[in-house]
Amino acid sequence: MNSETDKTRGYVAQNPPIVFFDGVCGMCNRFVDLILKIDTKGVFRFAPIQGETAKQMLPPLSEAPQEWSMFYLDKRGIYKESDAFLEVYRHLGGAWWLLSLLRLIPRGIRDFVYRTVARNRYRWFGKRDACRIPSPEERCRFLP
Repeated sequence: MNSETDKTRGYVAQNPPIVFFDGVCGMCNRFVDLILKIDTKGVFRFAPIQGETAKQMLPPLSEAPQEWSMFYLDKRGIYKESDAFLEVYRHLGGAWWLLSLLRLIPRGIRDFVYRTVARNRYRWFGKRDACRIPSPEERCRFLP
């Protein structure tokens, strides 16, 4: 095992799960807003892919293809593409858990849809000039 993998595993064994998202993507920021609204217990942490946390914890993934707009890291591992979204929904609980049943659709089909949306996300949902600035209430949930 390399030291980067050990560092990531050490973090998630003792800390909350992290949603790594494209900080300048309108759609990605709306998804983060949705999670913040639903996750009233404050389970999730958030880090922009462009930030230092992503560079330190996901070095090989921070150079990932443009269409990978989100990763999810918890004590079970690192998830990307459609698996990342489905894991977040699974952990949100309640009726949101039902969306994780989309995992029954073969990964190839799910990831094709994910990549199509991700490749067009700036055109369809807009692109910000800079990463989002969390509100004072949200600040403790965001990693650099």
